[in-house]
Amino acid sequence: DPQSPWQRGTNENTNRLLRQYLPKGLDLATFSQAQLSAIARQLNERPRKTLLYKTPAETFAQAVATTG
Repeated sequence: DPQSPWQRGTNENTNRLLRQYLPKGLDLATFSQAQLSAIARQLNERPRKTLLYKTPAETFAQAVATTG
């Protein structure tokens, strides 16, 4: 979001984590959907300091459960 500078750090951190799996300039067409899904799953199951060492998947599930 252009008017949300507080999101910048989280975005940069996520990009850094993605670069561990997908180096800059790499053609994503060389990966299957299953491989990309596996990378996404690994990132979503990785605890984050900004989430008080919960995983993004846990945080999302909690948010969905409280809004339903």
